Amino acid sequence: MTGIPVSVVVVSRGRADALQRCLLGVSQLQYDPFEIVVVADPDGIKAAGAMPFSTQLKLHPFHEANISAARNLGLTHAAGEVVAFIDDDAVPEPQWLHHLVAPAARADVAAMGGFVRARNGISFQWRARSLDALGEGQDMDVNPEQATVLTPPAGRGVKTEGTNMAFRRTTLIALGGFDPAFHYFLDETDVNMRLAKAGHATAIVPLAEVHHGFAENRLRTATRVPRDLFDVGASWAVFQRKHVANDQRALQWTRLRTSERTRLLRHMVAGGLEPRGVRRLMRRLDDGYAAGLVRPITPAKLPIHPASPFHRFPSQLRKSTMIVTRPAHARADRAKAAARVRGGEIVTLLNMSPTALFHHVRFEGDGVWVQYGGLFGRSDRAAPLFRLTTRARRAEKERKRVALQRGLSHK
Repeated sequence: MTGIPVSVVVVSRGRADALQRCLLGVSQLQYDPFEIVVVADPDGIKAAGAMPFSTQLKLHPFHEANISAARNLGLTHAAGEVVAFIDDDAVPEPQWLHHLVAPAARADVAAMGGFVRARNGISFQWRARSLDALGEGQDMDVNPEQATVLTPPAGRGVKTEGTNMAFRRTTLIALGGFDPAFHYFLDETDVNMRLAKAGHATAIVPLAEVHHGFAENRLRTATRVPRDLFDVGASWAVFQRKHVANDQRALQWTRLRTSERTRLLRHMVAGGLEPRGVRRLMRRLDDGYAAGLVRPITPAKLPIHPASPFHRFPSQLRKSTMIVTRPAHARADRAKAAARVRGGEIVTLLNMSPTALFHHVRFEGDGVWVQYGGLFGRSDRAAPLFRLTTRARRAEKERKRVALQRGLSHK
């Protein structure tokens, strides 16, 4: 389990409960050595301080609503050779760092990014993407079980998602870290473009998975309805000033603006927004874009040496097991699963009803990975709606689907 020293940075604001669940998941990581750096608002620091392993965390208060500045503070205190970032509303699979950091054994790899599962725990929110000269992403096909190392051509980049990315610390420091002009949105895309311009390679690592809850925050509701688009507009203006040719900016902004309005209209039709809400959000988008056109762009000056020594988290080699249950036995088996987690295991509880219900996966607050759905229902959303099978065969299929990410053995 021993590898390159890694610092896991978690930035949190306004989501103390989600932060605790994230940290519980990080504590189950099957990797050594790593440290955990938490940069959070007062409520987040209090929540992290209440965790049973709080003395093993680096806790750094941060009050400003600026994700780039918060990540830079985490980077400043990170003492690992590689620095990994995960959002507070996400949870990593137990083998996340094992897969994510492996490409760093190659000297030419400066950045690594993994796949992100969506709220249902099955579908993918983000997989492999490249970036064009305008900073917009296009899907890529890569080997689903092996890392792919890419050095993009001039003017393009390789996308890493903010909730599942890692960088060599020396490289990210040399680039100036994250640009504080990006208060929210496009902060990692800006880093990706600067990495590519400097000629660095990025590894896309499909098996390095995190589950992203997409929790509500000050800028969106729990149902993903925007509350404010000011920072989106501002970030696009800053990004264009840094990376997009002058003669392409107006056309791109017109297209992006139209796309945002279309998204808001879909929310309105679905009942999530009133017409006046659409108008207000579009005004905020335009106001943000205007502000971004004059926002100061000042490169961050980060210290070469970490501000604090490496604080090794006491990672534990854990056995990963799956308990197969059904609704009639679920309560008792859930209690057994939680007890085994407290005993030091990684436990997946597979609860299958005799139906064709879709499957969902969630990491619960007691540390149990819970998957529930119908025996005949689909987990992979591209699979048939109904497929006859036995409980043993279906359990083995689901075991194999997540074995490499969760550390489950194949029977």
